[in-house]
Amino acid sequence: MNFTNFTEEIKAEIVNNFVGGRQNSLSALSAFIRTSGSLIIENGVYGFELSTESQLTAHFFAELIENCLGVAVDGFSSSSDAVSGKDKLTFTCVNGDTEELLKELGILNDDDGKLFLDFTIKSSLTDTEESRAAYVKGAFLGGGSCTIPDIDSRSHTGYHLEVVFRNKVTAQEFSSVLCSFDFLPKLVNRKDCAVVYFKSREAISDILSVMDAEVCLEKLDKIAEHRDEANNANRVNNCSVSNIDKAVTASAKQVYAIETISSTVGLQSLDEPLFSVAESRLADKNASMQELADRLNISKSCINHRMRKIIEIANSLSQD
Repeated sequence: MNFTNFTEEIKAEIVNNFVGGRQNSLSALSAFIRTSGSLIIENGVYGFELSTESQLTAHFFAELIENCLGVAVDGFSSSSDAVSGKDKLTFTCVNGDTEELLKELGILNDDDGKLFLDFTIKSSLTDTEESRAAYVKGAFLGGGSCTIPDIDSRSHTGYHLEVVFRNKVTAQEFSSVLCSFDFLPKLVNRKDCAVVYFKSREAISDILSVMDAEVCLEKLDKIAEHRDEANNANRVNNCSVSNIDKAVTASAKQVYAIETISSTVGLQSLDEPLFSVAESRLADKNASMQELADRLNISKSCINHRMRKIIEIANSLSQD
């Protein structure tokens, strides 16, 4: 599945299904500015600039700012992004109302009359399940992307959904917002940004549901079902019964070892090579060692060595 197309399909659904109201609008706009906006000052007046490759998203937020929040939007401009080569739409809001709006959005804060940039998420923007969902939608519209495998592809491209923030503090608090929906996101630094991401199909399905992207969710489920059927057929065709039994036994032993480590010292205690193997095995307990090796772009002998090391660690913990 082309990453750009599926991402845009999700964003289009979010926009088309967005339930307005001032509270939801503030939550979505605050998240959008955190991911795609910049704070600007003109003639001593605080305002913000928003930039996006999606014309639909740009006009959605422009209308939201003007119609729901009552703040005037300055003219649009278009430019080409030097990195992606794609056109970007940019619009600004700098007037007598924007400073108060930025305070309401929790982006500007006041300390004894002195304004400062606040990277935390204002609690009133995420104090209900509906406003938290609106924040997630705004964040994805601004900095989100999602990749899923092609339905007939034989590549080992997996599932990946991420939201990119310009500040780690905000990314960490966004992770907490996601945790309120019982999601367990991962957070990593990437150059000057902080990325909150998921690689589990199940988690991505749940997030699409929270973002009211039901059509994209159905598409994802169909692809996953088709690939599961194809994978099962391939295993039947390519493996003898004895080999299947051995693989199942080995996988169960590996999963047990990983869960032992997780329940005692935690998987974070593992170094990155071992952690990536453990994470991949838990994500797909039925995958063969060759499949896991291909996904991690390492050799089968390498993944066997790492898995043996994981089992050794688990055995030593069981003996302690």
